[in-house]
Amino acid sequence: MLLCDDDSFMRRSLELALLGAGQVSPNPLVGAVLVCNGEIIGEGYHHRFGGPHAEVEAIATIADEQRLRDATLYVTLEPCAHFGKTPPCSDLIIEKGIPRVVIGCRDPSAEVSGKGVSKLRAAGVTVTEGVLETECRKSNEAFIKSHTTGLPFVTIKLAQTLDGKIATSLGASHWITGDKSRCEVHRLRSIYDAVLIGEATVSADDAHLTVRHCAGRNPLRVVLDRRLRLPSEAKIFDTEASTILFASSSWEHSPKVEPFHQRGVTVLFVDEHAGELDLRQVLQELHTRNILSVMVEGGSRLSASFIRAGLADKITMFIAPKLFGGDALSAFAPLGINMPDEAINLRFEAPHFFGLDMQLEAYIEVLTAPDNQAWR
Repeated sequence: MLLCDDDSFMRRSLELALLGAGQVSPNPLVGAVLVCNGEIIGEGYHHRFGGPHAEVEAIATIADEQRLRDATLYVTLEPCAHFGKTPPCSDLIIEKGIPRVVIGCRDPSAEVSGKGVSKLRAAGVTVTEGVLETECRKSNEAFIKSHTTGLPFVTIKLAQTLDGKIATSLGASHWITGDKSRCEVHRLRSIYDAVLIGEATVSADDAHLTVRHCAGRNPLRVVLDRRLRLPSEAKIFDTEASTILFASSSWEHSPKVEPFHQRGVTVLFVDEHAGELDLRQVLQELHTRNILSVMVEGGSRLSASFIRAGLADKITMFIAPKLFGGDALSAFAPLGINMPDEAINLRFEAPHFFGLDMQLEAYIEVLTAPDNQAWR
């Protein structure tokens, strides 16, 4: 089979994998396609956490199992080789006599990494690896980072004017971007495990942080309020979605904690340094709760804090064709940059347009330690 055919069939597998976004975490997104004589004969993807894996879904669509003995299976992620919530997919592939498997990228988790490929090859299956590897890794960037660093993948979301302002000089920000951009933000919320916000933004906006303009699950809401200044009656502490509140450990025994508990809010305490909560501890706590991805929807100070701490991975920026001028609030608080060669370096993705607004995605590269590059 020609390489271009491998690419096209893997691209279809990727399209299928993304259909599971927002439903499968903490499992990875996986799509699978079965091909016989250059024709797709079966497709599947991982629909939900705990449900059948993509390979199982694709194989189940084949009524005549004899066709599997002449088929190639394309799968975006290495088939599992262990018993979890479902049996090993590699065993099923071997059992059904599928002679060739094409894999997008390896699974970084300790239970699988390399074991699925080794098991298939030991059984005589021809395995081709690395087809559309970059795209396959990107589709599971949160899963890969989680298993290689022990931290969630962090995206900073901003809505700003063309001159980089997120509010006027009076603090007004509703609305900088249009309806189509806001709908896209809600779609993004639905596919992230958690959205994170600071006390100042909650106070200014009485933010809700639920998914309202599209179908999808509500993410976990994470609020940083080191001095427990927010009222427990704020919208973000309602029962529409689960909420975790992080405060300074010095406030662990404060009577202010109990009203939040009464509303079903989990209150956790982390260290405080120079007037800010320890963001690494926050992310570590979230990771222990199977939170693989976090979208930060805070203001300029919180966004800058994540970048200065080297904990942000990506920025997604919705840019409106508007200008606010010099006295308005900038998207980022000071980052300690004094010379051009100290700048935070970014890598742009292709832009998208939502109505009149442009969405830019950029990966942060300069503050990522070399030993953390494996997940990119």
